[in-house]
Amino acid sequence: MGSKVRFGCAALLLLGAALVLHARGRQEFIPPRDNFSSFPERLGDWTGTETPIPEDVRNVLGAGDFLLRDYRESPSDPYPVELFLAYFPTQRQGDTIHSPKHCLPGGGWFPLESSRISLYFPGQGVFPVNRYLVGNDGQRALVIYWFRARDRVMASEYREKFFLFADSLRFNRSDGSLIRASTTLRPGESAAEAQQRLLSLLSVATPLLDRYIPR
Repeated sequence: MGSKVRFGCAALLLLGAALVLHARGRQEFIPPRDNFSSFPERLGDWTGTETPIPEDVRNVLGAGDFLLRDYRESPSDPYPVELFLAYFPTQRQGDTIHSPKHCLPGGGWFPLESSRISLYFPGQGVFPVNRYLVGNDGQRALVIYWFRARDRVMASEYREKFFLFADSLRFNRSDGSLIRASTTLRPGESAAEAQQRLLSLLSVATPLLDRYIPR
């Protein structure tokens, strides 16, 4: 019985390797989309200001299309919502999505609270997102982020990796994206109040994403 199990495991491994090699040998399908450079600077009452992404950060991100903007409801508001969008047309060459869970500590921000919540915006349905309250040298910030690939919205980076492999085999696609919104908490502000600020922007930004992140 033991030899049969070992043989079965070996056969499955060989089959998986053959499928991966077959998928890598095909010309990958990269769907058409609009570039983030055309993403609106004006979103309802919010006005965005482009933030240059440092060259060393771009080198870490790899090949893809990225947007980093500070959105404010008032030009004088010192506590904007930072919106970061990342789209990778292919992840076969090692340029994969970097989870904020790992990147935030590298930037000096450390988790104080973490949870998953569900969001709902008209036309988008209910979907799960990650919610992180982080701290750095006496400051606090709230971060909401999720992954999106094809018609799936995911909070789990492991689920995202699994479907990346599955979609590469089934649909010859390995594209994927990350949507992240964050804001520094004002003095005396609660995380719940900061969350409402994030959701106010995301409610007008999220419905536009179909143009930039293909299903």
